[in-house]
Amino acid sequence: MSHPSRHRRILVVDDEKLIRWTLRERLEKEGYIVGEADTGAAAIEQLRQEEWDLLLLDFKLPDTDGLEILRHAKERRPAPAVILMTAFASVQNAVEAMRLGAYDYVKKPFNLDELVLECERALETVLLRAEVSRYHSLDRARFSVQNLVGNSPQTQQIRTLVQRVAKSGARTILITGETGTGKGLVARAIHFESDQAGTPFLNITCTALPETLLESELFGHEKGAFTDARAMKKGLFELADSGTVFLDEIGDMPLSLQGKLLRFLEDKTFRRLGGVRDISVDVRIVAATNRELKQAVKEGRFRNDLYYRLNVIPIPIPPLAQRKGDVIELARHFVATYAEEFKKTVKGFDAESEKALIAYPWPGNIRELKNTIERAILLADHEVLTLEDLPFEIRDGAASSAARPATFQLPKEGVDLDQVHKDLLLQALERARFNKTAAGKLLGLNRDQVRYWMRKYGIPEKQAVEG
Repeated sequence: MSHPSRHRRILVVDDEKLIRWTLRERLEKEGYIVGEADTGAAAIEQLRQEEWDLLLLDFKLPDTDGLEILRHAKERRPAPAVILMTAFASVQNAVEAMRLGAYDYVKKPFNLDELVLECERALETVLLRAEVSRYHSLDRARFSVQNLVGNSPQTQQIRTLVQRVAKSGARTILITGETGTGKGLVARAIHFESDQAGTPFLNITCTALPETLLESELFGHEKGAFTDARAMKKGLFELADSGTVFLDEIGDMPLSLQGKLLRFLEDKTFRRLGGVRDISVDVRIVAATNRELKQAVKEGRFRNDLYYRLNVIPIPIPPLAQRKGDVIELARHFVATYAEEFKKTVKGFDAESEKALIAYPWPGNIRELKNTIERAILLADHEVLTLEDLPFEIRDGAASSAARPATFQLPKEGVDLDQVHKDLLLQALERARFNKTAAGKLLGLNRDQVRYWMRKYGIPEKQAVEG
């Protein structure tokens, strides 16, 4: 048998010298580093001074009992595994020891070979837990709220809201925004900023699967529930119990499935496809959509009751065109990321290319900016990116902007910027006969951005025609 746990540190705590000597001799032959303590006070001192991977702990000590030492051990970070040894075995002590986090509980006299195997199993468990903890820490660092890059007021507000929501008891959250604005990152930040960061985060895109398969992925199925159901399968809600399920593009979920989701949100119970037993779980649901759910409700494509059940805590993500203050910070972030990934020496942008990045409307939002920087880094052979490294549409926009004189002169008394925006939007809509796509072209906006500004300034949707 291989010994992945060799060279690990084991502390033997027992008031009987012969037992300590016997265990030390055998464990050192197996390659372990072994320490000894004959009292509870000595054990606590050893725990304070050094890190131990495993404690072999006698239950009955001259100055205390093993449960007290177990409590001290579990307060350490990282906490060692603990195997409790006693000649006075009782179910009550065993249950209490396991409740406090003991790995196992053995009776004296013990078989030495079996105890060594038990030590190896316990240490393998410690290694596995440490590895899982490391991955959780990496995920937490990667998806924390600090990874929502940008210093615009909108982004700062989003970060604050995410932190508040994450620590709250909110079980349903709705994230809205255009494609590519970073809704998935916000969903992960909510999970990894919460006290449940170590629990599962599972996600599914509601447009990715046909209705039956989507239902099976969410709720699971019993063997024989449909033609290809050869075995029982747990769904995302069951697998993510105590964690988070992220339902991306919830606006595209079929109506019949929306009803089942609503029942689940109300009762926190469901049945697998083909099942007859109710299953109860506790999961946080974070949903996201790039659609106008209110409009979908009016058109009968989304359930009104589900919309209000999901919209308990709404988090709207503005398009990048409305967060110009984030563009350069995001671009620099992507430069650093891709320069490291592709082993390039690119440091940043010259002044002209930064102006072009800020001027461009970014209809594809952060995703388009990310792809633009990735392409530039891949093709660049110099340290500073210039206009020539950017796509034609960004260069062309910069050239047009440079050739065009200032359109407005700011009056001495100043202006109400919101009123200016509203007046220009109304002018564009009137000139375009309330066709949102055509009006957007006059303002350098896409159709969704026009709809956003119409909502903000209270311009009735019914006046505008689709386009």
